[in-house]
Amino acid sequence: MKPRALVTSARELLRQVLRFELPADVVVSRYFRAHPELGQHDRHVIAESIYQIVRHLRLYRHWAEAAGGALDLHLLALGWQADAATLALAFPAELVAWRDKTLRQDVSALAPALRYSLPDWMALALQARGDLPGVEFDHLARSLLQPAPLDLRVNLLKTTREAALAELRQLGIDAAPMRYSPWGLRVQGKPALNRSALFLDGAIEVQDEGSQLLALLLAPRRGEMVADFCAGAGGKTLALGAMMRNTGRLYAFDVAEHRLHKLRPRLARSGLSNVYPVVISHERDDRVQRLAGKLDRVLVDAPCTGTGTLRRNPDLKWRLQEADVLKLAAQQTSILNAAATLLKPGGRLVYATCSLLPAENRQIVEQFLQERPDFALQGAAEALAHQQVNLDGGTGNPMLELFPHRHGTDGFFAAVMQRGAARRT
Repeated sequence: MKPRALVTSARELLRQVLRFELPADVVVSRYFRAHPELGQHDRHVIAESIYQIVRHLRLYRHWAEAAGGALDLHLLALGWQADAATLALAFPAELVAWRDKTLRQDVSALAPALRYSLPDWMALALQARGDLPGVEFDHLARSLLQPAPLDLRVNLLKTTREAALAELRQLGIDAAPMRYSPWGLRVQGKPALNRSALFLDGAIEVQDEGSQLLALLLAPRRGEMVADFCAGAGGKTLALGAMMRNTGRLYAFDVAEHRLHKLRPRLARSGLSNVYPVVISHERDDRVQRLAGKLDRVLVDAPCTGTGTLRRNPDLKWRLQEADVLKLAAQQTSILNAAATLLKPGGRLVYATCSLLPAENRQIVEQFLQERPDFALQGAAEALAHQQVNLDGGTGNPMLELFPHRHGTDGFFAAVMQRGAARRT
């Protein structure tokens, strides 16, 4: 498609995305399905440009409004992800000149929320964290503006990490072992892996390294009874099932049938037969209550704001409201309390979120431990060390907190708790 026509399509899609009525990836996918005339390269340019704008929306909008003229066209010029030659063909010369001058501006004097394109309330909540002072906040906020890498988990029931890495390289895909996860591979770029034999055979799954570490924290063993309490599409469920070596019984609970439906083809590829997906109506469903006191380990990856995933889902920050944090905290508390009833004495409970906000993390765990003296907090670093995973630079925090700028993962929180006085595992 000619560059000017490509800009016309991009403007149409941008206007739809900026309504923020649906997740950006859903809007983009629907648009591309409705416009088959767009080739693969055209789609790549449009999608990458849209996401670049959404990431930097507050700053770009500030500049575009000051310039006057068509807002969406100025936004596209700022975020356009193509080479200089294509840029020159796509936009009028005066707009390209304005773009180049604008992007060279020094933004260090701007307010942090504007500089890093964050809602005021979110910037304030992150700045209020005692462990992210000054420059550390800047590093985190800057990292959230970068696209996330493509992370893979190797299914050790099907192959080894070394064999999977060799096969990817034979396909011309640049990959390397992850920094922490013993199953992980990080891929450069965005190759189409969903048609590769490795993917179709269930030997690899797309999964952020931080998410893989949550499964390692739970550390399920052969023959145990385990639950992934908020399983979603089942990425962590599959990792847990592989750790159990396809033995025992692993329940994948979720209230959304459409999310568990996405698990089924992944489960079929994985070769696992110890996973039991169960749609529940709420956290105190009878199908949950029947398992009270019977499980060895429970993972609660609770519904949250997802602020730790802004590299992957930059539109989240514009769709969230500050009031959502309080609503989710109430839900998180209820889910954690319900999940805790499933554990037998000595059982392990891992509470996790992909949020960077203490109101969804430490505060939830601290309240739970005050109300449940039969549970004790365990050291997350110690639990990972038992799995031969050593995080760099111990902070003395018994809870796990992962950050994009420190660990190269999505932002994750996790707390490991044990019921009763049984030995640590």
